[in-house]
Amino acid sequence: MTQVKTGDTVRIHYTGTLSDGTTFDSSAGRDPLEFTVGSGQIIPGLDKAMPGMTPGDKKTVEIASEEAYGEVHPEAVQQVPRTEIPDHIPLDLGTQLQVQTPTGQTVQVVVAEVTETEVTLDANHPLAGKDLTFAIELVEIA
Repeated sequence: MTQVKTGDTVRIHYTGTLSDGTTFDSSAGRDPLEFTVGSGQIIPGLDKAMPGMTPGDKKTVEIASEEAYGEVHPEAVQQVPRTEIPDHIPLDLGTQLQVQTPTGQTVQVVVAEVTETEVTLDANHPLAGKDLTFAIELVEIA
């Protein structure tokens, strides 16, 4: 039977959980995830788990944060004077916003804290700094 190798396009079903067992993502009820192995389309730790699998194989992979969404970067957390944020922008904790950097790049941020004078915006990925576990099943090598 054919084994997955770098450069193959594969389709997998997966369930991703945090160390406390909370599911953060799953392909259950959806089409399998399709990607090219070794292309950087998915997190490195999951990509590295694919070679050698054959269709129908199942495995559980524990992925350290460095091989997932990286570490939390303190410089990605910014305090902005509340007066610089237009009144129509919602500032509820956890609200996702898009901001533009001075160079014109669009960045996703989350409202992390709000005081009377400042709003703390966090541009780290929500799963940054977290170790992840994936239960995967190789559906097919396309």
